[in-house]
Amino acid sequence: MGTVQKRTFSLPDKQAKFIDAQVRVGAYASASEVVRAGLRALQERDAAVERWLNTEVVSVYDAMKADPGRGISAENVFAQLRARHSTKLKARKRAT
Repeated sequence: MGTVQKRTFSLPDKQAKFIDAQVRVGAYASASEVVRAGLRALQERDAAVERWLNTEVVSVYDAMKADPGRGISAENVFAQLRARHSTKLKARKRAT
């Protein structure tokens, strides 16, 4: 595992109880393992967001800067959302 540094953290009761439960049921051998797994998951999520930003968002942003006319007005977007929401509400009412 390499060099290990000790840290002290304060956690809300709910999070502390979650860690304790994970160790108690045998999912992890120690509280440190639970925290390390949580940090790995956070690192993976952050890396996934970074990949998404770099592969999808940047190219769309660049395209919009190059040709702002391809965008949709907020008024049009909200009109489409209201229509979609209305359709879904009507479908729910018919189903009940």
